[in-house]
Amino acid sequence: MNAPEPLRPGPADLPTVLLVDDEVRSLDAMRRTLDEDFGILTAESAEAARDLLARQEVAVILCDQRMPGQTGVEFLKEVRERWPDTVRIVISGYTDSEDIIAGINEAGIYQYILKPWVPDHLLQTVRTAVEARLLQQGLSRLELDLRSGAPLLRVRRQQRLGEARAAFDFERIVRAPGSPMDGVCATAAKLARYDLPVLIGGESGTGKELLARAIHYASPRADGPFVLENCAAIPDTLLESELFGHKRGAFTGAFEDHVGLFQRAHGGTVFLDEIGETSPAFQVKLLRVLQEGELRPVGSTRAVPVDVRVLAASHRRLDEEVRAGRFREDLYYRIAGATLHMPGLRERRGDIQPIAQHLLGQVAQELGRPGMRFGEGCLRCLVSYDWPGNIRELRNEIARAVALADGDTLGPDCLSLNLRQGRSAMAASAAGAPAGLPASGTLQERLDAVEAMVLREALERHRWNKTRVAAELGLSRVGLRSKLLRLGLEDRS
Repeated sequence: MNAPEPLRPGPADLPTVLLVDDEVRSLDAMRRTLDEDFGILTAESAEAARDLLARQEVAVILCDQRMPGQTGVEFLKEVRERWPDTVRIVISGYTDSEDIIAGINEAGIYQYILKPWVPDHLLQTVRTAVEARLLQQGLSRLELDLRSGAPLLRVRRQQRLGEARAAFDFERIVRAPGSPMDGVCATAAKLARYDLPVLIGGESGTGKELLARAIHYASPRADGPFVLENCAAIPDTLLESELFGHKRGAFTGAFEDHVGLFQRAHGGTVFLDEIGETSPAFQVKLLRVLQEGELRPVGSTRAVPVDVRVLAASHRRLDEEVRAGRFREDLYYRIAGATLHMPGLRERRGDIQPIAQHLLGQVAQELGRPGMRFGEGCLRCLVSYDWPGNIRELRNEIARAVALADGDTLGPDCLSLNLRQGRSAMAASAAGAPAGLPASGTLQERLDAVEAMVLREALERHRWNKTRVAAELGLSRVGLRSKLLRLGLEDRS
């Protein structure tokens, strides 16, 4: 057994994250992804991790599920009992639903991440986990303040509600004067005053969740909860339990009662993102809840009344899905009391510059590089690009540029190749075969050509940093080197 990693003093303001995995390469990959934002400790076994937890406070623990001796869920169940304030995340290459349910019920798992994980997603998940821990600690302190009496708490609650309303006001949705978003926000502000269900359409990454929050905080339900669920993120078997709750013993792994999100949102708003990804069987159950205003937790015979306003969103055209028979017509009319459409960035090019400036301020602060600014050439590239991934893609591109910039000014050289050329990879593909792709040859020869193009683009984007390229493409350094030699790319020139 490996001894636990010696404790090293890190920056006082960085939360500590403990990585537990019996595979050294996996530990190294996670460390490289997280070590700029967090203080990192590593352990190759549950026993070594237990020793570290006994000696130092840890904000978040990421643990592999399949380890010799003790599974990740078994170990994190012990962590929940001994160090309940530590946020627990499981990483696994397996999708066994019983493991997921056991992790949620027994170990109080915050998130279940599947391998191979994406560095940006892993980093954002840990950031969110740290923020959730801070909020939980704040709530614990607030509970102590109950002794101060109801009048003081009412004042504080109104202050917090005012702050939330200001933060999610329609005017805080970044846009330029005369933007197409002006009409969307004006319509949404009128709808917010009435208890109507609203369906928000638009491509992924256009800000549908932000608009939904603005509707909630401008509505009479603003002092109630705002609860969000991404219907595409979990399978139907778990989605029903997550939304409607379940009773102890309702299914294998249900060791205790679970209150669903609809009950938690009583008196407030439920936002069902990507509702178009649900199955017809689940749509029937959701329709019943919306029609009758009551639900039955899984395994229960007693109906529970719920009073919620439903906001829904989908990147699909649900009216077309109804005509194609993939979405129930009766549910569509139940959730689409009014409809709004979020335009893509290419439909609101005038907004790209103010949104980019706003995102740059956020990203530069998060990455510890305040004072960054755009050069004129960089802004021209951003405005001329089509942004198929919309605001989410724009944020990722800005984060990459900030990380690669040598000075305080972002130039076009910090941007990816496709963006500098002013067209997306999909547009380039639609225009014809990329340069260098053979028009003839065997299938293997053509596949090798495509693989070489992907590797070359990643190498150029990361300035031939093979560690970053291997991490992005889910390869080991040895595996990457083997491919480069086979494809004749090892020589940087």
